[in-house]
Amino acid sequence: MERALTYYGNPVLRQKGDTVETFDSDLKTLIRDMFETMYAEEGIGLAAQQIGIAQQICVVDVRPPKESEIHFNYSYDGKSTPLDLFMPLAIINPQVSLTDTNESLYQEGCLSFPNILGDVSRAKSISCQFQDTDGNSHTIEADGLLARCILHEIDHLNGILFIDTMEKKDLQKNLTRIKQLKRSHKS
Repeated sequence: MERALTYYGNPVLRQKGDTVETFDSDLKTLIRDMFETMYAEEGIGLAAQQIGIAQQICVVDVRPPKESEIHFNYSYDGKSTPLDLFMPLAIINPQVSLTDTNESLYQEGCLSFPNILGDVSRAKSISCQFQDTDGNSHTIEADGLLARCILHEIDHLNGILFIDTMEKKDLQKNLTRIKQLKRSHKS
């Protein structure tokens, strides 16, 4: 079931998510709803805070359209696994470390900030340990878009928004729309 998005101005977006301790059918339903919501909004990632739930859960799906090429490297549990075998990906209770602290600049958007785009600098590659919907532990290592998407969503899980790290010139350019969004969605 598609859920309503939480927009900037709602305090839940600034809350650090609670650790997930119960891996049951309710969790699986929540994650299924998160995927439905993400796809309906044409996103590639969604954090639980973005549907009003302060928990350490996010979902990502960066599979390129069939006619596109992959523009990132990755391994899943130490193997070069085809994306379709683990995407879409639910990430629960993630712990991320930067494996290449050099940063790259890339224009990001966010479903909680409709029609607002800005350059954000992020580490080029990461390693992320997390649990799946059954509580099993996994590790994903990635660079490029997959790393960026995971970092963006994990920021959400910790109450950090992309406007907090957006390049100053882009933040200034979007400031009026950001303020309007905050006023219209404060609750």
